[in-house]
Amino acid sequence: MISLTARLSPSALDTRRGVVRLHPEVLDALGLRPWDAVKLTGSRVSAALAAAHDGESPHGIVYVDDVTLSNLGIVEGSEIVVAPVEVSAARSIVVSGSRLASASVHPDTLRLALTGKVLTTGDAVSLLPQDLAPPPGSDVSQARRQLSLAIGTTWTNELITVTATQPVGPVTVGPSSVLTWRGTEVVTEPEPEAEPVVVPVEAPAAAPVPVADLVGHQDSAQLLTEWLNLTIHQPELLAQLGASAQLGVLVSGPEGVGKATLVRSVAAGVGASVIELSAPSIAALEANAAAKQVSAAIANATKPSVLLIGDIDALLPAATPPPVATIVLDILRSAVRTEGLAVVVTSAHPEAIDPRLRAPELVDRALSLPLPDGKVRVDLLRVLLREVPVESDVDLGAIADRTPGFVAADLAALRREAALRAAMRHAGGVLKVSQQDLLGALETVRPISMSTSDTLRTGGLTLDDVGDMSEVKQALTEAVLWPLQYPDSFARLGVEPPRGVLMYGPPGCGKTFLVRALAGSGRLNVLSVKGAELMDKFVGESERAVRELFRRAAEAAPTLVFLDEVDALAARRGQSSDSGVADRVVAALLTELDGVEPLRDVIVVGATNRPELLDPALLRPGRLERVIYVPPPDADARAEILRSASRNMPLGPDVDLPALAAELDGYSAADCAGLVREAALTAMRESLSAAEVTAAHLAKARTAVRPSLDPVQLAELAAYAESRKL
Repeated sequence: MISLTARLSPSALDTRRGVVRLHPEVLDALGLRPWDAVKLTGSRVSAALAAAHDGESPHGIVYVDDVTLSNLGIVEGSEIVVAPVEVSAARSIVVSGSRLASASVHPDTLRLALTGKVLTTGDAVSLLPQDLAPPPGSDVSQARRQLSLAIGTTWTNELITVTATQPVGPVTVGPSSVLTWRGTEVVTEPEPEAEPVVVPVEAPAAAPVPVADLVGHQDSAQLLTEWLNLTIHQPELLAQLGASAQLGVLVSGPEGVGKATLVRSVAAGVGASVIELSAPSIAALEANAAAKQVSAAIANATKPSVLLIGDIDALLPAATPPPVATIVLDILRSAVRTEGLAVVVTSAHPEAIDPRLRAPELVDRALSLPLPDGKVRVDLLRVLLREVPVESDVDLGAIADRTPGFVAADLAALRREAALRAAMRHAGGVLKVSQQDLLGALETVRPISMSTSDTLRTGGLTLDDVGDMSEVKQALTEAVLWPLQYPDSFARLGVEPPRGVLMYGPPGCGKTFLVRALAGSGRLNVLSVKGAELMDKFVGESERAVRELFRRAAEAAPTLVFLDEVDALAARRGQSSDSGVADRVVAALLTELDGVEPLRDVIVVGATNRPELLDPALLRPGRLERVIYVPPPDADARAEILRSASRNMPLGPDVDLPALAAELDGYSAADCAGLVREAALTAMRESLSAAEVTAAHLAKARTAVRPSLDPVQLAELAAYAESRKL
């Protein structure tokens, strides 16, 4: 078995197919072949088919879909134990589902949908057929047709729950398997009904982390310790003061920061057991089963105890709370009043929790765990690597500087990836983790807050790789890098650093390239968003997308938020014909830039080639206050761009790049790079064994790659730049 970090699969083809993706070398280490079954252990146990993912992805990552995460009772970034498992053909399988599915889908159709999947009692399973590696004899197209006829166009969204299997354990659908809907099966002898729920556990299997090792959270740990001591061990003191001995606490913070770890450690320190429930797993159950699960956990608690419910927003969401929410709130209200029992809930999104949970008689206290800064990351690495054999030259400070936005779970994933690298290069000598192992792991391990696809890859670029543009580079360094690298200087002089920068200039002149180089120089996390991507036709969704963007940026700080084509997002208010959506988005953006909660270690960089279309309020001090013109390249800049683009290209002795650059008036930076590529292709067209690119090839390429800069637009942008100087 091996422990890996869970990440949501980026492939839509894998969605809800019951498939997890592992690195090919991890498959080999486990003795697995592609499409073998694996046992997955999170907060509960499940099973799936294992396939290989792209070899360029990290070794320590397992890609799963949202249904598998829910079945395991965990969230993205959590640790999963993966191990081989034997799977047998089921004699019988009982499932439950929506009223529509159970009434419309015949067991024979159900068999077609579930063929090729690994099923475990208590798991939610999609009706989408497993069509990535269908077993011999399966008919995927027939399954799709019959499901569509039975349920309609919404059949792809249906989830069913496996309530019982014979034999017990991971099974597959075999030719003789009997599939029935719950309530229609014929019971030949009394059997205990399988509960499709998560079993609450008293204390985790691993020993709790000592409170002294809760790096960065000592103040929160001390406060929670005092609350638990008073509530559990000294209730008479509260009674004498006229207060009730009850405790409900919300612990919030970024995913992976250590919320549950804090609660387990403090509970162990005060002599209380921990009953853990996973809200995502409970939320996947039907209402009666969900309420029964929470009630059973409270009834079975041995006093004194702490009832810990993780990711409570999944069970009690603020938006459209399910009917079971009222029942769960009543159960928790009773639990809080139970002597010797404290209720602690955790969430990475406290704003998304049903406000009724925060009532005075329920969860009326809160702790917020911050993102670790550089010093805390050094201490975390020291604790995580304390029992790991490491080389003497390992520099934890250098690693901490390279991990902005990493939380404890991310650093633990970094340790696992480095250990895998050390094990793979082990050749019989002393087995130790080196500095190079840790640095190599940084190339593949990304922080949980940056696990989605809208990130900008720097490709190793720095500002030193940007030719010419000295004034632009200096302005960006002062406005973006200085506030993040020298905050003490700003504090000493009593000034607030700039919140944001607007870069404008003609298309193809290197605005995005500059942002990539800027992020590489400052080793920043970068969230890149096209302006139009945040626009949504549904009321409130665009504003929610803006809030979510800045929330993720704050969790991954220090972060650079790059708003490309920002004119599509923040156009002048009052001029749109979209029922006010654009105006509300501008208002949301302005609120995030200088709202009540200030941005810390977050810099916003916008880019546009139509600055006159932006709402003027966006450009006032405190928002995108630094406006930087990125002009088209002059002859010297074009020569630098040509040299950079042809750095790895064998050029003929007759090629004179400065002379060529002087002739490329009207060419943008992108045009110059395209010209070099076209010249290489021209040489290949003449001969696939061509050894160099000559001046003739470049001259011929100029007939295909024409200048793209518009003189009228250049004049307008130059005039706008002059107006900003007045």
